[in-house]
Amino acid sequence: MRYVPAGGAGPGADAAGEQPDCRSPQRFLRWLAGRLRVSVAWGVLLGVVGLLAEALVPAAIGRAIDSGMVGRDEHALLRWGGAVLLLGLVVNTAAILRDRCSLMGQLGATYLTAELITRQSGRLGATLPKRVSAGEVVSVGSGDIAALGRLMEVAARASGAAVSAVAVAVIMLSTAPELGAVVLVGVPLMAWAVARLIRPLHRRQEQLRAGQGELTELAVDIAGGLRVLRGIGGERIFADRYRATSQRVRGSGVRLARVEALLDGAKVLLPGTLVAVVVWLGAREVLDGRLSIGQLVAFYGYAVFLAPQLRRLTEAADKLTRGRVAAARVIRLLTLEPELADAGRAVMPACGVLHDPGTGLRVQPGRWTAVVCADPDEAAGLADRLGRYTDSAAGYGGVPLTELPLAEVRERILVAPGDARLFSGPLRRELDPADRAVAEERLLLDALAAASARDIVAALPGGLDGRIAESGREFSGGQQQRLRLARALLVDPEVLVLIEPTSAVDAHTEARITQQLGAARAGRTTVTFTTSPILLSQADQVVLVAGGKVVAEGTHRELLADPEYRSVVTRGGDPA
Repeated sequence: MRYVPAGGAGPGADAAGEQPDCRSPQRFLRWLAGRLRVSVAWGVLLGVVGLLAEALVPAAIGRAIDSGMVGRDEHALLRWGGAVLLLGLVVNTAAILRDRCSLMGQLGATYLTAELITRQSGRLGATLPKRVSAGEVVSVGSGDIAALGRLMEVAARASGAAVSAVAVAVIMLSTAPELGAVVLVGVPLMAWAVARLIRPLHRRQEQLRAGQGELTELAVDIAGGLRVLRGIGGERIFADRYRATSQRVRGSGVRLARVEALLDGAKVLLPGTLVAVVVWLGAREVLDGRLSIGQLVAFYGYAVFLAPQLRRLTEAADKLTRGRVAAARVIRLLTLEPELADAGRAVMPACGVLHDPGTGLRVQPGRWTAVVCADPDEAAGLADRLGRYTDSAAGYGGVPLTELPLAEVRERILVAPGDARLFSGPLRRELDPADRAVAEERLLLDALAAASARDIVAALPGGLDGRIAESGREFSGGQQQRLRLARALLVDPEVLVLIEPTSAVDAHTEARITQQLGAARAGRTTVTFTTSPILLSQADQVVLVAGGKVVAEGTHRELLADPEYRSVVTRGGDPA
């Protein structure tokens, strides 16, 4: 069943109707941070306060050593010891609150991006599978959304690391200029070296993400078409194709891992080298009498403190790179536009003739019209025009469908193809997603009866509350078709367009459905695209379309005298 939400915000808008900035990955990331500004701002503030307090701990320890231990001043030792304790309390309290805010930012970014993608998918409707593969949608909905959440989470630590590193550098420069200069020169050099590694990392991450999307798409195709592949003997060919693609993705992953390994090694080697240099130079300063023991201990503490901060900064750069790649893929999805423009402002008539000028088909209101197409592809195209799944001159009540609000067209004209999808979950929710039968379950039971599907419900453990698997794979093709028909009948639209609704059921079941379908749709307009004599015999009017035009109209019995109609309907069999 084709579904497009009736209303909603514009392209990619969130629940509040605010449009994301999709002009570039950087702008989208800034917009996302702005939407989460409270949790992000508090996380950054707490990250700065906590790491600044941690940065001052070595200074307090150094003063305790110089004033309390070397100077043998008990009160000074207690005073600076108390300062270390107080700083420790600030560090731990700020860390707890910072992690809470960071987690809120991470979950907020994940949820908000997922909401944007879900709304955009609903807005695109039938356009989505034509523009984006299922594998890419799955890839964006799992890996890329998580990457954006991790980027929001690391912002607090990275901000605190940057501020505290600058503060420590200033303290060291004011205390011992040579050592401070080493830090001030060493930090930018390390940042430059890491940036050189991050640049190829960005490129290889994009290559890997593209390969993973292709691999996921191929896996979805194989899983969805396994029965068909086995039937035509193509299982081995697709397995070999998957294996070859998998090896290419593995190679991309290995090349990415080499750069990541170098980056991880640099995170340990470069800060460790800086610490060793600072301690060596500090020891010389002590031997020359230009630095006290407490100051040397403090400088060692500063150097040790700087190492994880530099790692945090390189980690943040890595997450930023991944976040930019993820944001680029997200905005590619968010900037897609539906094939159909929704600019209609005309008032849809209460009831009218559904007309397709291209073929000359006219569907009278309140009647069951069966359409027989000599070309099966012509049936699908005509149904798309009648339901406005493609722009055409088709109209309703004398008004072109293109001039009517798309949401209202979707609400009042339902196109239900024979291969419409069943979703996983409780059967009741699958058949009645809009909860139409909550107040009166009889409506659902009547729809099941009209589709001759009550036996399916009775055989399912749990009945209507039983859970069905993805795509309803536990049901046969005929059972799926009957359940889809019941779902369409429960919607009870003003115009119901059915495409081969009984092609997968046996003749006896088809006869039962045919007998009940007319009564279930009494007073409503029903269009059935079919070549089944059983259905055609019960329709109020039958129309033959050949060569893109209506060539004959009448009842099934009347049209059997037409050789062209008879050849399409009977397919060499006996007329019904």
